[in-house]
Amino acid sequence: MAAGRHIVGLGGGGDTREQSLRLHRYIFELTGKERPRVLVIPTATAESDSTIAMYFEFFALEADVSVLRTFPWPPEDLRSRMLDQDAICVGGGNTANMLAIWRVHGIDALLREAWESGVVLFGASAGMICWFEAGVTDSFGPQLEGMRDGLGFLPGSACPHYDGEERRRPRYRELIHGGFPSGLAADDGVGLHFEGTELTEVVTCRPGATAYRVDADGEERLPARDL
Repeated sequence: MAAGRHIVGLGGGGDTREQSLRLHRYIFELTGKERPRVLVIPTATAESDSTIAMYFEFFALEADVSVLRTFPWPPEDLRSRMLDQDAICVGGGNTANMLAIWRVHGIDALLREAWESGVVLFGASAGMICWFEAGVTDSFGPQLEGMRDGLGFLPGSACPHYDGEERRRPRYRELIHGGFPSGLAADDGVGLHFEGTELTEVVTCRPGATAYRVDADGEERLPARDL
Protein backbone atom coordinates (compact mmCIF):
# COMPACT_ATOMS: atom_id res chain seq x y z
CA MET A 1 0.00 0.00 0.00
CA ALA A 2 2.84 2.42 0.90
CA ALA A 3 2.18 6.22 0.80
CA GLY A 4 -0.23 7.82 3.24
CA ARG A 5 -0.40 7.86 7.02
CA HIS A 6 -1.03 4.49 8.64
CA ILE A 7 -1.41 3.43 12.27
CA VAL A 8 -2.35 -0.10 13.32
CA GLY A 9 -3.27 -0.48 16.97
CA LEU A 10 -3.34 -4.06 18.27
CA GLY A 11 -5.48 -5.08 21.22
CA GLY A 12 -2.93 -7.79 21.99
CA GLY A 13 -1.26 -10.77 20.39
CA GLY A 14 -2.88 -13.90 19.05
CA ASP A 15 -3.35 -17.17 20.91
CA THR A 16 -0.55 -18.76 18.88
CA ARG A 17 2.61 -17.63 17.19
CA GLU A 18 1.06 -18.27 13.78
CA GLN A 19 -1.92 -16.05 14.58
CA SER A 20 0.37 -13.21 15.65
CA LEU A 21 2.47 -13.65 12.52
CA ARG A 22 -0.63 -13.10 10.39
CA LEU A 23 -1.17 -9.75 12.10
CA HIS A 24 2.45 -8.74 11.55
CA ARG A 25 2.32 -9.71 7.88
CA TYR A 26 -0.78 -7.59 7.43
CA ILE A 27 1.09 -4.60 8.89
CA PHE A 28 4.26 -5.20 6.88
CA GLU A 29 2.21 -5.29 3.66
CA LEU A 30 1.04 -1.75 4.40
CA THR A 31 4.61 -0.54 3.88
CA GLY A 32 4.57 -1.64 0.24
CA LYS A 33 8.02 -3.20 0.74
CA GLU A 34 8.91 -6.84 0.23
CA ARG A 35 11.27 -6.73 3.22
CA PRO A 36 10.55 -3.60 5.25
CA ARG A 37 12.86 -1.85 7.67
CA VAL A 38 11.23 -2.07 11.09
CA LEU A 39 12.37 -0.13 14.14
CA VAL A 40 11.32 -1.54 17.52
CA ILE A 41 10.91 0.93 20.40
CA PRO A 42 10.84 -1.10 23.66
CA THR A 43 10.80 1.85 26.07
CA ALA A 44 7.68 0.61 27.90
CA THR A 45 9.49 -2.47 29.21
CA ALA A 46 12.61 -0.48 30.16
CA GLU A 47 14.27 -1.92 27.04
CA SER A 48 14.34 -5.40 28.48
CA ASP A 49 16.64 -7.76 26.61
CA SER A 50 14.03 -10.52 26.61
CA THR A 51 11.47 -8.18 25.00
CA ILE A 52 13.95 -7.13 22.32
CA ALA A 53 14.86 -10.76 21.62
CA MET A 54 11.17 -11.60 21.23
CA TYR A 55 10.70 -8.95 18.55
CA PHE A 56 13.77 -10.10 16.64
CA GLU A 57 12.45 -13.66 16.78
CA PHE A 58 9.03 -12.56 15.50
CA PHE A 59 10.13 -10.13 12.79
CA ALA A 60 13.59 -11.09 11.55
CA LEU A 61 12.47 -13.60 8.91
CA GLU A 62 10.33 -11.00 7.14
CA ALA A 63 11.89 -7.63 8.00
CA ASP A 64 15.19 -5.89 8.67
CA VAL A 65 14.87 -5.16 12.38
CA SER A 66 16.64 -2.57 14.51
CA VAL A 67 16.05 -1.25 18.03
CA LEU A 68 15.87 2.25 19.47
CA ARG A 69 17.36 2.43 22.95
CA THR A 70 17.11 5.52 25.17
CA PHE A 71 19.50 4.30 27.91
CA PRO A 72 22.01 5.56 28.78
CA TRP A 73 20.84 8.13 26.19
CA PRO A 74 19.29 8.13 22.70
CA PRO A 75 21.62 7.83 19.70
CA GLU A 76 23.09 10.96 18.12
CA ASP A 77 21.37 10.13 14.83
CA LEU A 78 17.96 9.80 16.52
CA ARG A 79 15.99 11.67 13.86
CA SER A 80 17.47 9.85 10.87
CA ARG A 81 17.25 6.54 12.73
CA MET A 82 13.50 7.00 13.12
CA LEU A 83 12.68 8.54 9.77
CA ASP A 84 14.73 6.04 7.75
CA GLN A 85 12.20 3.26 8.42
CA ASP A 86 9.25 1.64 6.71
CA ALA A 87 7.52 0.82 9.99
CA ILE A 88 7.96 1.54 13.69
CA CYS A 89 6.76 -0.92 16.33
CA VAL A 90 6.04 0.28 19.88
CA GLY A 91 6.12 -2.48 22.47
CA GLY A 92 3.77 -3.02 25.39
CA GLY A 93 4.48 -2.21 29.02
CA ASN A 94 4.19 0.92 31.13
CA THR A 95 2.62 3.55 28.87
CA ALA A 96 2.98 6.49 31.27
CA ASN A 97 6.70 5.90 31.86
CA MET A 98 7.25 5.43 28.13
CA LEU A 99 5.55 8.71 27.21
CA ALA A 100 7.52 10.61 29.85
CA ILE A 101 10.83 9.37 28.43
CA TRP A 102 9.75 10.09 24.87
CA ARG A 103 8.78 13.66 25.68
CA VAL A 104 12.07 14.41 27.44
CA HIS A 105 14.01 13.36 24.34
CA GLY A 106 11.63 14.60 21.61
CA ILE A 107 10.77 11.10 20.43
CA ASP A 108 7.07 12.02 20.50
CA ALA A 109 7.61 14.78 17.93
CA LEU A 110 9.77 12.51 15.76
CA LEU A 111 7.07 9.82 15.78
CA ARG A 112 4.59 12.37 14.44
CA GLU A 113 7.09 13.42 11.76
CA ALA A 114 7.65 9.78 10.81
CA TRP A 115 3.89 9.15 10.62
CA GLU A 116 3.31 12.21 8.47
CA SER A 117 6.12 11.13 6.15
CA GLY A 118 4.56 7.70 5.55
CA VAL A 119 6.21 5.44 8.12
CA VAL A 120 3.67 2.85 9.34
CA LEU A 121 3.22 3.03 13.13
CA PHE A 122 1.99 0.00 15.06
CA GLY A 123 2.05 -1.80 18.37
CA ALA A 124 0.03 -3.72 20.94
CA SER A 125 -1.25 -2.66 24.36
CA ALA A 126 0.88 0.40 25.25
CA GLY A 127 1.75 0.41 21.55
CA MET A 128 -1.96 0.74 20.79
CA ILE A 129 -3.20 3.31 23.29
CA CYS A 130 -0.22 5.69 22.99
CA TRP A 131 -1.46 7.04 19.63
CA PHE A 132 -4.81 8.19 21.07
CA GLU A 133 -5.71 11.20 23.20
CA ALA A 134 -6.60 8.91 26.11
CA GLY A 135 -6.40 5.26 27.11
CA VAL A 136 -7.04 2.66 29.79
CA THR A 137 -3.73 1.66 31.35
CA ASP A 138 -2.18 -0.39 34.15
CA SER A 139 0.73 2.07 34.29
CA PHE A 140 -0.32 3.09 37.81
CA GLY A 141 -1.35 -0.32 39.13
CA PRO A 142 -3.51 -3.37 38.38
CA GLN A 143 -6.71 -1.45 39.19
CA LEU A 144 -6.50 0.22 35.74
CA GLU A 145 -6.77 3.98 35.32
CA GLY A 146 -7.78 6.38 32.61
CA MET A 147 -4.82 8.30 31.17
CA ARG A 148 -5.60 11.48 29.23
CA ASP A 149 -2.19 12.56 27.95
CA GLY A 150 -1.55 10.25 25.02
CA LEU A 151 0.18 11.46 21.86
CA GLY A 152 -3.14 12.53 20.36
CA PHE A 153 -2.43 11.43 16.79
CA LEU A 154 -5.84 9.73 16.93
CA PRO A 155 -8.96 11.18 18.57
CA GLY A 156 -10.77 9.81 21.61
CA SER A 157 -9.73 6.94 23.85
CA ALA A 158 -8.69 3.32 23.44
CA CYS A 159 -8.69 0.12 25.48
CA PRO A 160 -6.64 -2.99 24.58
CA HIS A 161 -7.06 -6.57 25.86
CA TYR A 162 -10.83 -6.13 25.87
CA ASP A 163 -11.51 -9.87 26.09
CA GLY A 164 -8.10 -10.86 27.42
CA GLU A 165 -8.16 -9.30 30.88
CA GLU A 166 -11.20 -9.60 33.13
CA ARG A 167 -11.15 -6.01 34.38
CA ARG A 168 -10.72 -4.25 31.03
CA ARG A 169 -14.31 -4.20 29.78
CA PRO A 170 -16.07 -3.16 33.01
CA ARG A 171 -13.38 -0.62 33.88
CA TYR A 172 -13.50 1.05 30.46
CA ARG A 173 -17.29 1.28 30.67
CA GLU A 174 -17.00 2.68 34.22
CA LEU A 175 -14.50 5.33 33.17
CA ILE A 176 -16.60 6.45 30.22
CA HIS A 177 -19.71 6.71 32.38
CA GLY A 178 -17.62 8.95 34.64
CA GLY A 179 -16.77 11.37 31.83
CA PHE A 180 -13.76 9.69 30.20
CA PRO A 181 -13.64 10.21 26.41
CA SER A 182 -15.51 7.62 24.37
CA GLY A 183 -13.50 5.52 21.96
CA LEU A 184 -12.48 2.10 20.70
CA ALA A 185 -11.78 -1.20 22.43
CA ALA A 186 -9.95 -4.13 20.81
CA ASP A 187 -9.86 -7.77 21.78
CA ASP A 188 -6.55 -9.64 21.80
CA GLY A 189 -5.47 -10.52 18.28
CA VAL A 190 -7.39 -7.62 16.74
CA GLY A 191 -5.92 -4.79 14.68
CA LEU A 192 -7.41 -1.33 14.19
CA HIS A 193 -6.13 0.11 10.90
CA PHE A 194 -6.26 3.89 10.61
CA GLU A 195 -5.55 5.81 7.44
CA GLY A 196 -4.94 9.32 8.60
CA THR A 197 -7.25 9.60 11.59
CA GLU A 198 -10.06 7.47 10.14
CA LEU A 199 -10.61 3.85 11.15
CA THR A 200 -10.74 2.07 7.79
CA GLU A 201 -10.62 -1.60 8.77
CA VAL A 202 -10.72 -3.98 11.71
CA VAL A 203 -8.80 -7.23 11.24
CA THR A 204 -8.50 -10.26 13.49
CA CYS A 205 -6.29 -13.32 13.73
CA ARG A 206 -8.53 -14.93 16.41
CA PRO A 207 -11.92 -16.41 15.47
CA GLY A 208 -14.72 -14.35 17.00
CA ALA A 209 -12.46 -11.57 18.26
CA THR A 210 -13.25 -8.02 17.18
CA ALA A 211 -13.35 -4.35 18.20
CA TYR A 212 -16.04 -2.11 19.67
CA ARG A 213 -17.05 1.52 19.69
CA VAL A 214 -17.73 2.39 23.31
CA ASP A 215 -19.57 5.43 24.64
CA ALA A 216 -21.86 6.32 27.53
CA ASP A 217 -24.77 4.52 25.82
CA GLY A 218 -22.94 1.20 25.59
CA GLU A 219 -20.83 -0.60 23.02
CA GLU A 220 -21.22 -1.32 19.32
CA ARG A 221 -19.57 -4.45 17.97
CA LEU A 222 -17.63 -3.72 14.78
CA PRO A 223 -17.22 -6.20 11.90
CA ALA A 224 -13.71 -7.64 11.62
CA ARG A 225 -12.03 -9.27 8.64
CA ASP A 226 -10.39 -12.61 9.37
CA LEU A 227 -6.73 -12.77 8.36
